[in-house]
Amino acid sequence: MSMSVVNSTVSALKGCQNDIGTAMDIVTDVALDLVETEGNEEDIQKLEDMMLDCARLDREINCFVEAVEQMTAQARLQLQPEAMFTLKNQVEEHFAKLQGCFVDSDLHRHSKVVSFTESVRNSGAQANPSATENRDEDMDEDIQVTQSQVNFTCPLTQVEMVNPVKNKKCNHYYDHDAVLGMIRSKHSQKKNFRCPVVGCGNTDVKQSDLVPDAAMKRMIQKNRGTKK
Repeated sequence: MSMSVVNSTVSALKGCQNDIGTAMDIVTDVALDLVETEGNEEDIQKLEDMMLDCARLDREINCFVEAVEQMTAQARLQLQPEAMFTLKNQVEEHFAKLQGCFVDSDLHRHSKVVSFTESVRNSGAQANPSATENRDEDMDEDIQVTQSQVNFTCPLTQVEMVNPVKNKKCNHYYDHDAVLGMIRSKHSQKKNFRCPVVGCGNTDVKQSDLVPDAAMKRMIQKNRGTKK
């Protein structure tokens, strides 16, 4: 097995992950369309199952790529040509080991699955607040606000968000590119990035805390359309 073949395969798999992410975004949009038109809950459940299948495939690719990269790194360090002949078996064994560390319940923590679940719930609350309140009395108050009450302005750029992400810790929103830029800038200075919303006590915003919010994005797009 040549390293060029290995590198080509890894590159192709990473490209597949981009396609999987796009597919998951499309599934989320379809689910939100169903919610807004009071579609069948059974159909929404089928879409959620599709999201979990995509999350499983994404996880498998992550594990495989990690197994390949770790085993090829070891093979290079050995500086022995015969190490490449056993690379396939080593990758398969390490891949199985990595896979064994996960359970299916972990799929619900995939960032796009979290976004799907929250976006569907948020959209349902906006479409039918009374029904949602009866179904989930513990729902956060921020989910039940109307579109006119939502602030679409990014606290970093002070302009309307284009690609909103929600902070899972403090529930505040930022524009995707702006917040990632600030996190990277602070980390390059060996500093934590504090949530810029006035009065927020979140002093360490991490990239892993951020999840895309398709429902918020649709609200922004609709609000923009009403201004034209």
